[in-house]
Amino acid sequence: QVQLVESGGGLVQAGGSLRLSCVASGRTYRSYAMGWFRQAPGKERKFVANINWTGTRTAYADSVKGRFTISRQNAKNTVYLQMNSLKPEDTAVYYCAAAEVIATDVNAYDYWGQGTQVTVSS
Repeated sequence: QVQLVESGGGLVQAGGSLRLSCVASGRTYRSYAMGWFRQAPGKERKFVANINWTGTRTAYADSVKGRFTISRQNAKNTVYLQMNSLKPEDTAVYYCAAAEVIATDVNAYDYWGQGTQVTVSS
């Protein structure tokens, strides 16, 4: 099993920045791709960003491209999501996830964190 623990969520004003962290434990010897997803109230969970095991390949949803950056430090078993120029529509619960194959679909991910709330005020 792989356990994912997220942190860094909170309240920020529009235009501000926030950095999310996700620490993995358990079977981290496996070369997992990592992803970030978000779910706003009353909406389905949507893809935000992903990154391969080596950190050399990334992908972003159009809605966050140019504003968000995903990265990882494998020595710390940690993946990050740097969020800049935040907008009220970014408000959601953000989830960290791990997959054996890099993908943008939620059903491709095997392990999920508990989620962390990000609220952007106007």
